[in-house]
Amino acid sequence: MDDPEKLLRKYIKNENLIKHCYSVQSAMKFYAGILNEDTEKWGAAGLLHDLDWEMYPDTHPLTAVPILEEAGYDREFIDAVLGHAYPDRTDVKRDTPLAKYLFACDEITGFVMAYSLMKENGLNDVESKSIRKKMKDKAFARNVNREDILKGAEDIGVELDVHIKNIIEAMKSDNRVNIRQ
Repeated sequence: MDDPEKLLRKYIKNENLIKHCYSVQSAMKFYAGILNEDTEKWGAAGLLHDLDWEMYPDTHPLTAVPILEEAGYDREFIDAVLGHAYPDRTDVKRDTPLAKYLFACDEITGFVMAYSLMKENGLNDVESKSIRKKMKDKAFARNVNREDILKGAEDIGVELDVHIKNIIEAMKSDNRVNIRQ
């Protein structure tokens, strides 16, 4: 398999999108560790899930498939990337833990990151209860799908407050994510 970080940097130049991918990678590695899954594979799925978004937003994530195949990623990995956009953009259902957790970590990391930018000390000032309260404000981070956040937690069988706390902790532990700009 190709180095996921090099692949990410080849296709994504936008630093905010890169930071989002690092956030999802952190969350995926966190959960892989808890579940005794392959942390490198799960982390790479988080890192590369939006690989084609910047260059091919209209066909995302379908245009990632040949890139990931050529890079040596297996069917489970590719289906997880496709599944994170089910049913809006693909017909690939989330049938594996990898796919379910990728979906569960995607939107919530974006929301947590957006909220952290409002805080003086970034992620260090973010708490689960604050995220839950801010989720009710439809004007805040309006591109983040709240229903997907709820469905993601439900699909992995983790209570939403616990899931949010896990995401915050995972993001705090990654210096590429937990910085103020």
